[in-house]
Amino acid sequence: MTVPIGAPADAEVDAPARPVAIAGRRPWTGRLGLHLTLAIISIVWLLPTISLLISSFRPEAATNTTGWWTAFTLPFEFTVQNYLDVLSRNNMGTSFLNSLLITIPATVIPIMVAAFAAFAFSWMNFPGRNVLFVLVVGLLVIPLQATLIPVLQFSVDLGIVGSFPAVWLAHTGFGLPFGIFLLRNFFGSMPREMFESAFIDGASPTTAFFRLAMPLAVPAIASLVIFQFMWVWNDLLVALVLVGGFPQVAPMPVTIANLVDSLGRNWHPADLGGVHQHAAAAVRLLRPPAIFRARHPGRLGQGLIEGIAARTVTDEAEIG
Repeated sequence: MTVPIGAPADAEVDAPARPVAIAGRRPWTGRLGLHLTLAIISIVWLLPTISLLISSFRPEAATNTTGWWTAFTLPFEFTVQNYLDVLSRNNMGTSFLNSLLITIPATVIPIMVAAFAAFAFSWMNFPGRNVLFVLVVGLLVIPLQATLIPVLQFSVDLGIVGSFPAVWLAHTGFGLPFGIFLLRNFFGSMPREMFESAFIDGASPTTAFFRLAMPLAVPAIASLVIFQFMWVWNDLLVALVLVGGFPQVAPMPVTIANLVDSLGRNWHPADLGGVHQHAAAAVRLLRPPAIFRARHPGRLGQGLIEGIAARTVTDEAEIG
């Protein structure tokens, strides 16, 4: 080893340190393999939706004789006539409006009720609070299908079957347990001192709810809105049971399901619309959930994870 100039001949010089791998950093080959795997899974997952979208813009003759992948070969044949036919035939335009009239109230009502109940379970003392909360959360394990007959009979007794309020009440009941569970965990993780200070300053529980709890719970509420909206918008079973026999109030999933019979027949245009029009109707059904996810790509998972994990973190901190 070379000794620096001016140093004694017997001086020892430390060898330069060897580079040390940074903990947690993967080699580029590993990251490339992971990205390729995720890309392949994403392509396979999106392939049916992509084929549906392309088929919705193809004319009837091309859809019935060739596969969707041939749409990118010359000559190109794309048209928007399928969407115009869907809106003008089979009551699809009215069904789209019905889906909005069903989904918006069936999203707002259960979330507002769940927010009030979750705040009460978190910060208001009343007899049987914990027992009642356990019973509400226990409703999550009851299959939806097991409640359809009682819900239908209840709607018949009230005289609201075949109307929008029947679906609103049903989805409110089905969405409340999960909404209360999610928001209660989120509200319970808020600092106790914040509410105590507000109460000392003369704030009522209503003021504390609207001025303190609700603004801080926006991530969890946003996640719950997206979940509830997608559940109601894509629902077929509840709508089919409660309003399926009334075309004037039927939402889009029911109308699309009625385009074919139980054996998958009646695809040709002479009866109820061709496969190209079914694709256009399905793409129209996918539009609102896609807009929600595109405008808030990270909100869904963020609020859900925060809401579920918040209470556990708080309890661990109190124990420690």
